[in-house]
Amino acid sequence: MNVADSELIASVLTGNNYELTAEIKDADVILINTCSIRDNAEQRIYKRINELQHLRKNNSGLKIGIIGCMAERVGDLLFEKEGNINFLAGPDSYRNISSIIEQSSNERVTDILLSNTETYEDILPGKHLEDGITAFVPIMRGCENFCTYCVVPFTRGKERSRPPWSIEEEIELHSKNNVFEITLLGQNVNSYSFEQTDFPDLLKNLAEKFSNLRFRFATSHPKDLSDKLIDVIASHPNICKSIHLPMQSGSSEILKRMNRKYTREWYLERVAAIMKRMPECTISTDIIAGFCGETEQDHQQTLSAMKEAGFFHAFMFKYSERPGTAAAKVLNDDVPEEVKTKRLTEIINLQQEISYKHNENDVGKTFEVMIEGTSKRNKDELMGRTSQNKVVVFPGNIGTSPPGTIVKVQISNVTSATLRGESEVVGSAKA
Repeated sequence: MNVADSELIASVLTGNNYELTAEIKDADVILINTCSIRDNAEQRIYKRINELQHLRKNNSGLKIGIIGCMAERVGDLLFEKEGNINFLAGPDSYRNISSIIEQSSNERVTDILLSNTETYEDILPGKHLEDGITAFVPIMRGCENFCTYCVVPFTRGKERSRPPWSIEEEIELHSKNNVFEITLLGQNVNSYSFEQTDFPDLLKNLAEKFSNLRFRFATSHPKDLSDKLIDVIASHPNICKSIHLPMQSGSSEILKRMNRKYTREWYLERVAAIMKRMPECTISTDIIAGFCGETEQDHQQTLSAMKEAGFFHAFMFKYSERPGTAAAKVLNDDVPEEVKTKRLTEIINLQQEISYKHNENDVGKTFEVMIEGTSKRNKDELMGRTSQNKVVVFPGNIGTSPPGTIVKVQISNVTSATLRGESEVVGSAKA
């Protein structure tokens, strides 16, 4: 979502006579787009602010602004903690970013008012910052799930969905500019609802209208993952067969404390429903170790749920209390740090085993892979992703097989993170 927001801001600013620079020393305005999900993300921002101050020696008029969720969450306290920033802009203030920058010439400016309606549907961002064949297209903003550990409802506001015509217009623009794959974004894409169109309807319509593009989406809330959505994904070859479905914990008791609104049994039933309809589909997840009141039994239930679900990938974290959340107000962060670390290590080690076995099962199979570019480790190799969102590396030349080319790759060996194989060209991703 932050990548998409950065592209949106770049579009607003270039439309107001600002120019992007590839050299930070040449910048007159520096925007730091922030996340508040975890404390270590915010700590990196404080460090980055201090690192940028040396640029003022050669440019006394340099303006540094904090934008995004951290600006929303911390607000004017940021000015007290960091005196070397000029303005704050929350996620619903990007339309006004030019005037915020101009006003900050005379005073510190804070614009963090959340909106119940803002979706930026009339602003069509180009690919100013990110090269490549993929574009991120937000379809809804905000969240109303109020998981007890999460700041997103307070930093992103109420759920509001973008009109389908606006989404189609942006995708059409990307399609004309060498984009081959679209990732639909939302704090909870399954909550998308505009008039009579729900998320399965939207995804179906987009896949059929833009049959020359591949589609992915993130992120799904398990409580809203419907059979209707599973059927839409299964029925359209250009909708990638990979779903990110955050579990957070395998214990129903911990899920209740997290206010996730589903049980362990519900989650695993949804996984089973996906795999029954699409045996080739992969599922990735998020897992939090050491949430408030988590016992060793709860932890073991998470490990067993991981084995049953067979995730091909997971984002794994220790619980960090976020000020202002329900957990910070009413629950005790009572799992010792060393226990959190031990449990997280066990989760990571198990996931590496599961990921390796998952990939090992692909040896000998052939997958269609969309080339994304040259391998970072070897210029004589190419890399791309399967529909299942697995990274594949294989011999090839970017000159004869440019990004967007579809190749068939037979897998010969694997690691826990990567597939390797040999390929043959099938064609372009676009008709």
